[in-house]
Amino acid sequence: MAKALIGHLNSDLRDPRLAAENARLRQRVADLEVLVRKLSEENDRLVAARAAELLDTAPLPEMQPV
Repeated sequence: MAKALIGHLNSDLRDPRLAAENARLRQRVADLEVLVRKLSEENDRLVAARAAELLDTAPLPEMQPV
């Protein structure tokens, strides 16, 4: 299996079109990874803000007389 993968990667060096396509796809994957990280961070911020909002607006239970 490893020989097949190495052989496949070596074919990129012989065909500049495949090398260019491979580089383009690698860049696209890197761009998408950055986007996922940003969206995850934004989601975490929104969840924390919503949790704080719910805690602030939750009515306190009324005290019963003793």
